[in-house]
Amino acid sequence: MFRVEIYGRVRRAVLVEGRSQRAVAREFGLARITVQKMLRYAVPPGYQRQQAVKRPKLGPWVGVIDAILEEDKSTPPKQRHTAKRIFERLREERDFTGGYTIVKDYVHTAKLRSREMFVPLRHAPGEAQADFGEAWVVMAGVKLKAHFLAMDLPHSDDCFVIAFPAETTEAFLDGHVRAFDYFGAVPTRILYDNTKIAVARILGGEERVKTRAFSELQSHYLFADKFGRPAKATTRARWKAWSVMRGVTSWFLFRTSTAGMS
Repeated sequence: MFRVEIYGRVRRAVLVEGRSQRAVAREFGLARITVQKMLRYAVPPGYQRQQAVKRPKLGPWVGVIDAILEEDKSTPPKQRHTAKRIFERLREERDFTGGYTIVKDYVHTAKLRSREMFVPLRHAPGEAQADFGEAWVVMAGVKLKAHFLAMDLPHSDDCFVIAFPAETTEAFLDGHVRAFDYFGAVPTRILYDNTKIAVARILGGEERVKTRAFSELQSHYLFADKFGRPAKATTRARWKAWSVMRGVTSWFLFRTSTAGMS
């Protein structure tokens, strides 16, 4: 298995320095398929099980155990089932004939799987995140849908939000220019969702084919980019952008409603 250091050097050569996979494979003495694998993972993935573990002796009772654990979530901690108590209930109520160890191992795994995990999220100074959102606004008595481009600097908590009548390429570009002017500088890197305005095609991992408009914007202002993983749960970054937009929306609704009444 290749070391993490090799993964980092190969990924940087291709993803940051823009060198071809063929050239990098030749330099490091790797097969091209190995280079492609390194681009999909930040660290060596190791062995990955293709199928779920089969539990022939426990299979018919897995649903019962899951139901007990789910019900426990709404009861006080001291009243929740231990693995031993679940084992006893299975034998008394469900004619379970298996051993205690298999029940204990499954309960332990299930509890770990449902436990919340918190990972520290840190942003370097100068990094930004941007996203579009929608909100209904009232202008001169007319209810309209506004499209907001929100860009914020997580390190300093400064933010910029601007509303447009539609989520278009022109609005995306203009919003960036105005945000840079507001901040007085261009962010070193900007985190995006995989918006079609910026991404023409997702190649897998962190590789993207960018649109011409986004590439020209990036070439002019020379900021780095990072795109979120597709088909994943909403990230903290997107929640932050949405919270920024909700706050500004409330203010905007008040101002536009007042303007419409005056």
